[in-house]
Order: sequence, then structure tokens, then C-alpha cells
Amino acid sequence: KEKSTFVSGLEVRPVAAYEEVCAIMDEGNSNRAVGCHSLNEHSSRSHSVVTIVIEGTNKVSGRGLHGKINLIDLAGSERVSKTHASGERLKEAQFINKSLSAIGDVIAALSQKSKHVPYRNHPLTMLMSDSIGGTAKTLMIVNASPSSEHASETANSLTFGSRCKRVKSSSGGEMA
Repeated sequence: KEKSTFVSGLEVRPVAAYEEVCAIMDEGNSNRAVGCHSLNEHSSRSHSVVTIVIEGTNKVSGRGLHGKINLIDLAGSERVSKTHASGERLKEAQFINKSLSAIGDVIAALSQKSKHVPYRNHPLTMLMSDSIGGTAKTLMIVNASPSSEHASETANSLTFGSRCKRVKSSSGGEMA
């Protein structure tokens, strides 16, 4: 079996139907940390990660099959100068920004075809390590605000998405 990264304390739940997956995702969303600051009344204060492992057997060959998909919704970067975060919101913003910076470091290493990719620099990038690089196929959706008030944040998001798009590995994986 291939190596995978797991988070201790989380629960693995077997499911047999789409509706069960949706119910688990709804439960996860209801547990997601949300708070307000001066720019957003319902700001995500945490990332959301759902991992779906699919196992089966090829009926013709009898060979076991294994697939995995990570659905990851990242909290947005926090510009403290704009959100005026303080106290707990400031601590959350620092954690969010640190994890996003770690992802940026991984993306930079992959796009430069560096021999060392710093997956171990943050728990989130460790969790995502088998989803970024190697033979993984990664789809990223970047949220862009239509408001001119958020133009700089949208530009930052699009720049990050563009950096991710440049990642292509020699073994066939890529980001789209």
C-alpha cells in the first residue's frame, strides 16, 4: 500500500453512498471555525479537509484498486492591516498565514524542481504531500472578489493560482 499521511485524533468512517459522504461533509462544515472581523462577518478561521479513500477490486483481474481524493477548502489569507484583527482573531490570522506560506514554499520548490520539497514544515503541507507533486493531479479553484475594494487580495489570490499552475512534475502530476 502507498504511504499516506493521517491526522491523529480524526475518525475514519466507512460509507457506501453519496448521501453518507454529504452528511459527513455537512457535519464537518458545521464544526468549522468561523468568526468576524472588519472585512468579513463570516470569515473561515480554519481550513477544511475531507479525504475520500476508494477501495475496490477489478472484477476481471481480481486486482485490488485504491484511490484517494482530498477536498481542501483553505481559509483565506489575512491582512491584519485590513482586518484590524486582535486577540484571538490575530492568533487565528497568524496560524492561517503560516499554513498558507508553507503551501507557497512547497509550490515554489515544486515549480523550481527543487530536490527538497518542504512538506514537513507544516502539518497542513504534510497532510497534502500526496496530493501535490509526484503523480498527483491537483485542481485549484481560486476565489476572486468582484469588489474593487478587494482588488489587492484578488490579485494576490490570482498570482498564487498562477504560481501553482506552473507546477509540473517529471512523473506526470500537475496542477490545473
